[in-house]
Amino acid sequence: MAGAMYSDSLAQIHSLDSDVPESTLAIIRISEPIGSASDGNAGPDRSPSKRASDVSTDAYDNPTPASLEADLTHYKELFSKLRFSYLEQVTKEKFLRAIVGDPPLVVGHSDNLELEAELAQVKEELQRRKEEVRISVEEMEKMGYAAVQLQTAQLSELPSSIANLESTITQLRVAQSSKLHARSSSSPSQNLPLDATLHLLADKDAELTTVKRTLASSETALARKTAESEAMERELAILEKRRNDVVAQAKEAQRRKLQGESDGLEEMGRWYTGTEQVLKELV
Repeated sequence: MAGAMYSDSLAQIHSLDSDVPESTLAIIRISEPIGSASDGNAGPDRSPSKRASDVSTDAYDNPTPASLEADLTHYKELFSKLRFSYLEQVTKEKFLRAIVGDPPLVVGHSDNLELEAELAQVKEELQRRKEEVRISVEEMEKMGYAAVQLQTAQLSELPSSIANLESTITQLRVAQSSKLHARSSSSPSQNLPLDATLHLLADKDAELTTVKRTLASSETALARKTAESEAMERELAILEKRRNDVVAQAKEAQRRKLQGESDGLEEMGRWYTGTEQVLKELV
């Protein structure tokens, strides 16, 4: 649906591009009139003093582009005449004040030359600025046209992109529905009603509580067994040390015995044996 809407918009843009040539694509067209120049009431031979708005009041109630253009032309000519009259009156006033002033203002040929040189500089600056404005307007027109072409190209690519996205969404929905169906068939417990689901959840919670208790007792027993194991390891280390000492003493005694030396152990053993016999006889 969205692709069809973008396709219609793109078709309208292409129809506008085919109807309007590239040379008419501009930001400002001052030279184009508001109404059609072929209108007989707005011809160039028509007198400004006799406008349609002066003949009838229908133009004020129902204005047309031709009547508006005639009014605009009339007011332009009228204001041009008024401006000329104003400048003429101001010039006369300045001239009279310069003559009757004390001392009178006398303008020489050198003053006129200075004014002409200044006017030439002002005109040159004005022409330069006009050229800059013209170049800026042309650049803006080119940029605007390039932006329109770029947007048109992007719009032309939108329908295919939207179609691809719609197909991708359809595939994802089918895949998701198939996964849900496979999951529901593999685990029937996921398709239980609400009451059965709540009962099953309560049983699982009870089992989890039992497992937690068993785990806590196992951790306690593990800590106790760990402490006992550490104590046994310490005792084993002590016994191993004693065994190593006894083995070392036995080896040393065997070495002395082989060399004929007496370490006092045999005498001590005989003394212990005799003492044991005496004690047995006394008892």
